[in-house]
Amino acid sequence: MALENLKQAGCKRVYLNGSFVTTKDLPGDFDACWEPGGIDFDKLDPVLLEFSNKRSAQKAKYGGELFPATADAIGDGTPFIAFFQSARGGGRKGIVAIDLKEDFA
Repeated sequence: MALENLKQAGCKRVYLNGSFVTTKDLPGDFDACWEPGGIDFDKLDPVLLEFSNKRSAQKAKYGGELFPATADAIGDGTPFIAFFQSARGGGRKGIVAIDLKEDFA
């Protein structure tokens, strides 16, 4: 549902992080960030811009957390897109890019 809304609002790409990009058999929630360029914020679900109370509204509606990719992730200017690619203990890790310009099921 979140991807459908982002696509309708003009988002071109979402990046998936969290346990969904690990080898876990049963991933828990997900973390994602979305490219804000070209977004029509009048069409964007306001829940996707609600970050209070540990993103409880996003978790309740979508089952995970979604952030603008360019937003500051940890208070030092690091955008979420870079933060998601940082491995614990240093180094880099992969994330999954979802192209919203195409249809998806």
